[in-house]
Amino acid sequence: MDLLLRAVALCRDGFSNIQGAESALPLSLFLAALAGGAVHCAGMCGPFVLGQVATDASKATQGYGEWRRLAGAALAPYHFGRLTTYTGLGAIAGGSTALFAATPAFAWISSTLLIAGAVFMLLQAFGLATTLSLRLGPSLAKAVGTLSVTHGLVARYALGVVLGFLPCGLIYGALVVAAGSGSPWRGALAMAAFALGTMPALVLVGWGGTLVRRRLRNIGRWAFTPILLANAVLMLALASERLVYTASS
Repeated sequence: MDLLLRAVALCRDGFSNIQGAESALPLSLFLAALAGGAVHCAGMCGPFVLGQVATDASKATQGYGEWRRLAGAALAPYHFGRLTTYTGLGAIAGGSTALFAATPAFAWISSTLLIAGAVFMLLQAFGLATTLSLRLGPSLAKAVGTLSVTHGLVARYALGVVLGFLPCGLIYGALVVAAGSGSPWRGALAMAAFALGTMPALVLVGWGGTLVRRRLRNIGRWAFTPILLANAVLMLALASERLVYTASS
């Protein structure tokens, strides 16, 4: 609730300075991923989570108690692997535009990317970006298949790293926004926040199974569209601030 109030306060203040708006990027992507995790990620990545939980259950021994089951179903190594990939991609995305930071074209490049990110958010909000989610390619599918049947912390971490590259419209939008930050560390921070936002829903799916997965999607729909619309407004506001700041300096 505190995070949401801070976001609302930032909108109310009219994004009075660029630094303040830029500092909201991680918060913005975290909230988008939190809502998207329930509606989108639970459906798209839920099967990978449930598959790992089922593998653990099939190999359970007599001493496999409730606490161990919950800890295992949280799949911390898997989520840390996804966090690693998203953070690395965010650093690359932000670093690619940082190369132009000292040029007059930077404001236009970063603003265009932020506007594109806003468009992605709007498409997702109205359910028009589902066709952007692609199937696994042959190489990715082979790697996922091998890692999915391998039990162990390293294998689970590697599976998370690989699945971090899973094509997804919501991730595309987040990466475009990270690129618009114009900084490797800000891009990394934004995508790390995005990764953290996707985790709660997937942990709940691991704990509760298919029933929770369906209920999360139903519950999350009420927040998904408003949060993504607010994100789109933030991106557009930051893009306009950059252009106005450049024109006046």
